[in-house]
Amino acid sequence: MSNALYQSDLHSLPLLARGKVRDNYAVGEDRILMVASDRLSAFDVVLDDPIPGKGELLTRMALFWFDKLGAIVPNHLTGEDPVSVVAADEVAQVRGRSMLVKRLKGLPVEAVVRGYLAGSGWKEYQQSGTVCGVALPPGLKNASRLPQPIFTPATKAAVGDHDENIPFSRMEEMIGAELAAKVREVSIRLYEAAAAHALTRGIIIADTKFEFGLDEHGTLTLMDEVLTPDSSRFWEAAGWREGENPPSYDKQPVRDWLETATVDGQPWNKRAPAPRLPAEVAAASTARYALACERLTAPA
Repeated sequence: MSNALYQSDLHSLPLLARGKVRDNYAVGEDRILMVASDRLSAFDVVLDDPIPGKGELLTRMALFWFDKLGAIVPNHLTGEDPVSVVAADEVAQVRGRSMLVKRLKGLPVEAVVRGYLAGSGWKEYQQSGTVCGVALPPGLKNASRLPQPIFTPATKAAVGDHDENIPFSRMEEMIGAELAAKVREVSIRLYEAAAAHALTRGIIIADTKFEFGLDEHGTLTLMDEVLTPDSSRFWEAAGWREGENPPSYDKQPVRDWLETATVDGQPWNKRAPAPRLPAEVAAASTARYALACERLTAPA
C-alpha cells in the first residue's frame, strides 16, 4: 500500500473539491487539475484503504476513450501536460494520474445508458417490466441484451448519497428539452461506439454513465471521466450467459468481501466507516482494473 495515493496534497494550487475518487484543483479561472487518487468507494462509502495503481489505470482508460470518441462530441481536455502546472515537489502526486481540463458549466444530471439488463434495472424489470420507467419487452432475463440501448438519466448525488433515477421529462424540465434531447442522442452514440470497440476486445459494456458540461460558447462537452470500471459495468464476453451474472472487471472482489465482513462481530451495515480491507482483496481489484485497461487500450 506504500505506493498508493489515498489523497493528494498540492500546495501550489487551491483545492476546489474532493470527490469519491478525484481531487480537483483550480488552475487560474478557466482550468481544473483533476487528480485521480487510489481511493475506492463501495456501497457509496469511501473506504479507508486505497487500491494501489487504480488512479493511474482510470486515467489511462479515460484518456484512451476521450481520444477514440473525440469525433462524436468535444471533451474537456486542454491538451496540456498536468505536470506543467504544479511545483517540482508535487510532480510525483500528479504524473500519470491527472488530467488538465477546461472549466465548464456542469449539467446537473448523469447521462446513463444501458445496453443490458443488470443490477437495479433487473430488479425493477422483474417488478414492473420497466427500467427507470422505460417499458421493455416481456421475457427478458438477468443480463439480457436490450433490443436497443436505453437512456436513463439520474441526478448527481453528493458524496455518500445515492444518485436518483429520474424520468426524461424531469431532465427536460431541469436543462431544457432541446439540450436534454442532445445529451440523450450523444450519450447513446458514445455508448454504441464504445461498446462496439469493447466487443472486439472480448468485453461487454453492459451500462455506463457520462457527465457533460457547457463551455463558454454553450457547446456541449464531455467531461469528468469516461468508460472506466468506476463508471461502467464491464463483463467478460466469453463468460456472458443470459440469466446469470457474468464475470466483471471492476471492484466486485471488494463488494463481495464487504458483503461478508463484520464490524465488532456484526455484519457491516454499509455505512461509514467501512471495515479495513485486506491487502489481497485490494490486489484482486487492482488486477481486474489492470486487465480491463490492457485489453481495451492495447493496439489492434
